[in-house]
Amino acid sequence: MRHLDALGPKGLYRARQRLTVSDVTGRPLAELSLVPALFIQRTTAALRRADPLPADGRIALLQRAAHLFATAELAGQTVQEYEHTASRSGGIPLPTVHAATAATAARLARAYDSVQHARPVGTVHDWQDPLTRTGRGLWTRRGEVLAVHAAGNHPGTHSIWPEALALGYRVAVRPSRREPFTPHRLVTALRAAGFGDDQVALLPTGHEQTDALLHGADLGLVYGGADVVERYSGNPAVRIQGPGRSKILVTADTDWREHLDTLVDSVAGHGGTGCINTTAVFVEGDPSALATALAERLAALPSLPLHDDKAVLPVQPLARARAIEAHLQRTAAGTRCLLGQDGIADDLGDGSAVLRPAVHQLDRADAPQARVELPFPCVWVAPWTRENGTAPLRDTLVLAAMTHDDALVGRLVAEPSISNVYVGGGHPTSLKEHGLPHDGYLSEFLMRSKSVIRT
Repeated sequence: MRHLDALGPKGLYRARQRLTVSDVTGRPLAELSLVPALFIQRTTAALRRADPLPADGRIALLQRAAHLFATAELAGQTVQEYEHTASRSGGIPLPTVHAATAATAARLARAYDSVQHARPVGTVHDWQDPLTRTGRGLWTRRGEVLAVHAAGNHPGTHSIWPEALALGYRVAVRPSRREPFTPHRLVTALRAAGFGDDQVALLPTGHEQTDALLHGADLGLVYGGADVVERYSGNPAVRIQGPGRSKILVTADTDWREHLDTLVDSVAGHGGTGCINTTAVFVEGDPSALATALAERLAALPSLPLHDDKAVLPVQPLARARAIEAHLQRTAAGTRCLLGQDGIADDLGDGSAVLRPAVHQLDRADAPQARVELPFPCVWVAPWTRENGTAPLRDTLVLAAMTHDDALVGRLVAEPSISNVYVGGGHPTSLKEHGLPHDGYLSEFLMRSKSVIRT
């Protein structure tokens, strides 16, 4: 069996405690080393002692790492072998993983450029910049070490945290035990490109050691569900990447039939597992026709094994798929089911099951189901009125507003709990574009401005 070692400040580390990582059929893929708290403490201390690399050097190394991540054999795996392994462990269709590899490499190569989008225009990078002789704002780090409590729902989540390296942070990543292969490959690529072992580390560990990792760092980036949000919401040193609850609003002045492709892509794009996939669609007027049409389109998506070139739906171990199915049935009680009446777990006969799409129609905009986000293409369709206002649309990572009402768009943009607004029918909530903030720019959290005057 393959060993997936921790990547500490002195290179590879094979821990005594190891976890078997299996694929969706239950077949073992690797043994993942789980490091103890003492190893975490020593690693974060080593990262803190290390000096950041010069900015020009970081740019070149990130670009080299991008090339290695997308093309090279790393840790004994070709990129094709890595993609198959990541697909099988995470339950993400292979074509989606392949696209995520290219997207992660592209974002890695442009990481330094990306962080500049958040830099205040009145600041400079270097305290020795000639502009500081008469006084200038300096854009500088809030700390030195960033801890990342990573997610395993999609490989693309790992395209964000390397921006911290671009800013001179040293980074310690705790991978998901469900899919640790992507961060392992990414950290290996960064080290192979020239980042030192004391610049970026991979620290697989149990949930009970998460606080030890965050305690050893200056700042933390934490992915998780509602429980994680509740646990860390009061900690200013932790940036939480919780449920996205992305939504679409369709007003009466827009013909949704012209944008059905956008609706489908919003719900099911990238496998339908991400925080940017649409959880709920709100329709001004009767939502029945839209819900029916959306259900028909999603029903046509095929149930295929992960490695199939046409696979688009996520796959999970059969027992987990059945548990998700049961949870959905309990949650959806009292709603009108248009897709998924017979269940959403489609048994593939090998111990795994495809998670098929589900569409449910709600009877009011404030129905609690509209806030339920599940790890597959599941959408709630609800009526919306002007009297409902922005209340049902709050707490949203991405809102696609299919409307011609500029006054309404202005209110949506002004709503603090809506992170991103895509106006018109041509932009699915699952859209990812270089330079656009995800949940704000990460560098807004990592950096600050301070005045520097040199005389």
